[in-house]
Amino acid sequence: MADPEAVGRAFLDYFYGLFATNRAGLASLYQDTSLLTFEGAKFQGQQNIIQKLTTMPFQNVAVQRDTVDIQPSISGGILIFVTGKLMPEGESIPLKFSQTFHLMPTPNSSFVVTNDMFRLNYG
Repeated sequence: MADPEAVGRAFLDYFYGLFATNRAGLASLYQDTSLLTFEGAKFQGQQNIIQKLTTMPFQNVAVQRDTVDIQPSISGGILIFVTGKLMPEGESIPLKFSQTFHLMPTPNSSFVVTNDMFRLNYG
């Protein structure tokens, strides 16, 4: 199996790079069985997830990762937990967030997101 740490960090670079400026480009990372929980609301399937991500109230956002924890999961996947800050274009106060991903390998040696949980951290 590929090194979970290396795969996880490469995934995060790719994910947040697209999240910052082209969230529609994230579609290939999700499948119809993928599940996103965003601030407590659940979205299942590639189309529903991308619709949620592309209708956020900002187009461009800078993403700062403060902490990253990566573990291999018992199911053969990779579990990733991120804390950081979002700085939407035109805003002066960053939004603190936490996000957890579960990645699973595909037959063609890539990974898809099976689970994605996102929360803003207030206070």
